[in-house]
Formats: sequence, C-alpha cells, structure tokens
Amino acid sequence: MEKKDVQHQAHLEGAIGLLTSDLNEEASRAGLDNHFQRWIEDLKDANNPAFHQLIVDMQALKAHFGSGTLDVNVIAPLLARLGTHTAQSAHFAENVNTATRVTKLGEVLTAVAQQLQGSSVEVDGSLPQDFSSHS
Repeated sequence: MEKKDVQHQAHLEGAIGLLTSDLNEEASRAGLDNHFQRWIEDLKDANNPAFHQLIVDMQALKAHFGSGTLDVNVIAPLLARLGTHTAQSAHFAENVNTATRVTKLGEVLTAVAQQLQGSSVEVDGSLPQDFSSHS
C-alpha cells in the first residue's frame, strides 16, 4: 500500500476519533485547526471536482471552530452536509481500506449532526476489525 494511502487512512481515523469525542473539549485544544487543515489538504490533493463542496464546508467548519464560539445551528447543518457528501465520495477511494474509512466517516458525521440537533443517536466510531490495520 502506498504511503499516501496510509496517511489518508490515518487522517480519516483521526477525524472519526475527533468526532466521537467531546467536541467542546476538542475545540479548546491546540491542534484542532491542524486536523481540519489535513482533511482539507487530503481533499485538495485528490484533485477531484466532486470534492469542491466538501472542501468549502470543511473550510467553513474550520473557520467556525477557530472563531471561539461554537454555534450548534451552524455546526450541525455543516456536519450533516459533510456526512452526506463524504458517504457519497467513498466510491472514489482507490482501495477498500480507505473506502471503508470514508464510509464510516460519513456515517459518523451524519450521526454527530443528528446528535447535535437533539436526536438521541449513538455515535459509533469503531471500524470493522478486518480494516483497522494499516498493513
């Protein structure tokens, strides 16, 4: 597997871990901006016009988290749209491990958006055992 694939998978796993933790706590930590930037760069590196809306939404989410004020009415719709577009983009992945992580990230984004909007959805950030190794 290419080094780039492993890096993308690590970034996807990091995004899933971030979303399944306490977002208020994560927002106050240093390094959150870097998580968003890595995700944006991965999308840009793909050079796929289908990812344009994902990049725009990620940049908006990054800016909102960087503002210091977290507004669920801004975050939830962005996460919902990111979840939909992320799940739809899984078929662009070049290998099954990456595709699995992209699909899972889409599910987690959607679940977090629903949770923020007041639904009692449980967010499951676990990956299938078969796909959890980088080898």
